[in-house]
Order: sequence, then structure tokens, then C-alpha cells
Amino acid sequence: MPMLKGVISTLSPDGQELMGPDVLLFHFPDNSIVSGSLLTVDTNHFCVLKSRGAILNVYETGQFTVATPDKPIIGSVISAFYGASPWQFEAIYINRAKLVVKTRGTALSREMAEMAYDVDYYIHVADTKSAVLLVQHMPVQGHIITTKEVDNYAGPVVEQAINAIVQSTPLEKVNERIHDLTQEVGVHLQQFLAGYGITLDTVKVLVRPSDERMRHLISLKAFGLTELEAVRYYTAMVMAEKGIVSAPNMAVGEPFHIGGSVNVPFDISKNSNPPSPPPAPPVGSLRNLGTTDRS
Repeated sequence: MPMLKGVISTLSPDGQELMGPDVLLFHFPDNSIVSGSLLTVDTNHFCVLKSRGAILNVYETGQFTVATPDKPIIGSVISAFYGASPWQFEAIYINRAKLVVKTRGTALSREMAEMAYDVDYYIHVADTKSAVLLVQHMPVQGHIITTKEVDNYAGPVVEQAINAIVQSTPLEKVNERIHDLTQEVGVHLQQFLAGYGITLDTVKVLVRPSDERMRHLISLKAFGLTELEAVRYYTAMVMAEKGIVSAPNMAVGEPFHIGGSVNVPFDISKNSNPPSPPPAPPVGSLRNLGTTDRS
């Protein structure tokens, strides 16, 4: 029974592109690729053709007919008998467009304060040689490799590069070294990804305290406030959000006045014998209040 010659591409049966912006590698899932199949490669893809575990060729943009590369005499006899070569091939598509990879994590400052970091970096596969390196060194689980899986490989490298600088920097001065952090992450990432045939384009690093209150205090100190003033202003903002009228007094460090008087706290250690209330007047005197002499 002659085998049918198929068309191999990254399009689904309904015409949708299967290699989205988060897919770096796509292994064509059908095992019916045989000699004579038509291989279609889009403008932003590479296609690596494998047979029996060996890489046979790498294709760029265009349409190509899959042909058996070895044993042409035997291959022609078998092809004439079966209508197609029984040897099967694998088509692996590589996305050559720029993809963004996102990684998140935590680091510790010099004071052992927890810092959260966000790193976004853009990658691409530059040429056919790089496509071969990717296929050879990054294993495929299933039929795709996504940017999330790339982060699983590169995430520890980013964490190590960030900790190398953050752990030796005071908490409030970490953001002053963003340029150093970006360079350090970029150098380590490029060296690591090059082994997989991946080129690093740009890196963006953002580091911030994990604790929200610490972020507010550092922001207030950036306005020139002292540590004590920053704490007072932060407390005043929290009090104002809760509708407490004494919030402005907290901000300026002044006591709160009610009705023109100042509430002075009573120190029991200095007044061990508080004054007793005045004695009540005699009962008889209360009866004589308001009476007149009738004689």
C-alpha cells in the first residue's frame, strides 16, 4: 500500500500558528514524515531534520522535499516497491524571533533583609549552527520547549549573579547599583545561554524590598527625612488611612490637644500618695443652706 506524502509545517489543521511568542522549540508530533514529504519553513523559523537520532539538515525559509540522504540505490528500489521510503524523519522547528523570558526570585541584602527581584531578558536563535546546538543540548519533554522551561535552566544563574552584588550592599543603596546588577546578570546569562545556541539581547533588572513597610520607609528617606522622621510620617499615613484625627500630630511629633488643654500623663512613681478629694460638708450645714431667720 503506497504511503501518502504529507505537508509538514507549524500550522494546526485549522490554520492557526502553533509556535506562539512563548514557544522556543516545536517538535512536529506526527511520525508520518517520510521521504517525499513536503517541509514548509516560515520566515521566522529554522527547521532541523533528524533521522534515527542523527541531524541530517537545517532548513531556513522555504519549502523543501524530504529525501533519503544515504543508500540511494537501495532507497530507490524500496521507494519503487512501497511508493515511499519506509525510513521516518523528525522535524524540529526553532523560533528565530526575539522572545522574552521572565524570572522572579529573592535575595538577601547586607543586613539580611529579603529583597525581591524581577528580571526580564530577550533571547533569540541567530543562525542554523545555533539551532543545531539548541537541539543537541536542550532536551524536549513532550513536543515543545517554552520560555518558562528556558527560565528553569537559566534561573539559578540569574539568582547567583544578583546575590553576588546584593549581599554586599546596604538595603537602601541596592537600587543605586541597578546598572551593576544589569551588567552582572547579562554577562553570566550570555555565557550560560551560549552553550545552548541562544543569544542574549537585552536585560532588565528590578530589585525592591519584599516587605511593603520597608519600601515605604526607604521612599520617605529618599525625600531627605531622617530615620525617626520617616517612621513618624509612615505611622501618620497609616493613622490617616484609618481616620484618626491625631495623624498630623504624629507626623510633626507634637502632642495632641483636646479643647485647648494638654493631656499630661500621670506618673504613679512620682505621686505615690495622690491627693484625696476634699471632705463633704456636714449634714446640718446642708440643711441650713438657703434658710432665712424667721424670728
